[in-house]
Amino acid sequence: MKKILILGAGRSTAALIDYLSREGERHEWLIQVVDADAVIIRQYESRYENVEAAQLDIFDVEAREKLMQPAALIISMLPARFHIHVAESCIKLRKHLLTASYVDDAVQQLEEKIKEKGLIFLYECGLDPGIDHMSAMKSIDDIRSKGGKVTSFQSFTGGLMAPGSDNNPWRYKFTWNPRNVVLAGTGGTAQYIYKGIYKNIPHHQLFKRLTMVEIPGYGDFESYPNRDSLKYRELYGLYKAETILRGTLRRPGFCPSWHAFVQLGLTDDSYPVRNVENMTYAEFTRSYLPYSKDDLLTNFSRYIGVDISSEIIQRIKWLGLFDERPIGLKKATPAQVMQHLLENKWQAGADDKDMIVMQHQLEYELGDEKRKITSSLVTEGEISNLSGMSKTVGYPLGITARLILQGKISEPGLMIPVHPEIYEPVLQELEQLGISFIEEEKSLTPAAV
Repeated sequence: MKKILILGAGRSTAALIDYLSREGERHEWLIQVVDADAVIIRQYESRYENVEAAQLDIFDVEAREKLMQPAALIISMLPARFHIHVAESCIKLRKHLLTASYVDDAVQQLEEKIKEKGLIFLYECGLDPGIDHMSAMKSIDDIRSKGGKVTSFQSFTGGLMAPGSDNNPWRYKFTWNPRNVVLAGTGGTAQYIYKGIYKNIPHHQLFKRLTMVEIPGYGDFESYPNRDSLKYRELYGLYKAETILRGTLRRPGFCPSWHAFVQLGLTDDSYPVRNVENMTYAEFTRSYLPYSKDDLLTNFSRYIGVDISSEIIQRIKWLGLFDERPIGLKKATPAQVMQHLLENKWQAGADDKDMIVMQHQLEYELGDEKRKITSSLVTEGEISNLSGMSKTVGYPLGITARLILQGKISEPGLMIPVHPEIYEPVLQELEQLGISFIEEEKSLTPAAV
């Protein structure tokens, strides 16, 4: 009996375990889920007959490798910074590795060893990165197969609340790692190219430089640019494209409101706030503003340059940032204070539904004609069961795990799912699972008169 070892049981693991448990019944596979939190993993053990649970400190090398030794395949759902420890053990023990995280410099340095050992290390196989790669490459390869040349590629993704559950002024709640949401865009300048002109957007301007996106049946969204869109030029072979832009989707009004926090420095994670243990949220906010005899709301509105009656101020007021309520943290950076506040206000309820929204916009030339393809995906899920985030991260990993164990993916090496032998079967099965794109194509060439 083959064993699949899943390291980490966070928010996005539920659908992965559900999928592999069903496949395991067909193929006589055993799934073992390990995590530092015993409560989380025991719920899976009690729910599925072919799922075992074990508690693990990932830094305990001996215990980690003892669990890894009998496994045919390792799936790491750990935070990205821990993957290198798992990767090194996989090479030592000759185990295949799957993860949804980006290929980083540390694992890139292991590329030769991975291939020498005949191992498959498949990274970036979740939602974004993951489904975005697969669906984009399918469209790009289809265009190339008929002799077309891609001139513009724009791609947008967002993890949001489904209509009816987006019932707060921000139309947003946490469906994945809150820390990553708070620190979005702080990692460096966003870079992309638009109509042949290179663009560099520093963090303090990121949430002002928006692209509006319409999703059929779901209305308008706003998108702020991701950190480095230009790396996709080589990754997707878009050497002739004059526009390459990737962005993150939010509902209208979110980004201008979040920009206020960036202006004040409230998303900074580089230093602890002095005296935070004695502060209220109002005092915390006031500490970032110029001295004024005016009330806090007036001073704040004037500083960020918006009217006191604006929707931006109403959203921020709703969060409680002007309240004389103790923060309740003994030590924290500005970003940690914000996360503490938001985890309370943006908490999803048991009856809430989330949704994943993705859209690719590709323009291409075919002979003398210019055409545009718009490919849109929306997947909803239940927060308390299988969320949209869990399904779109977990199902691609589960499908590729099955393909590897069945020998249908066999080429060794460090890779991401941009090859037809990977993305074609995965996208086909995702469609059967209700995760599919609606594609529209139109001509951009003016009609002859």
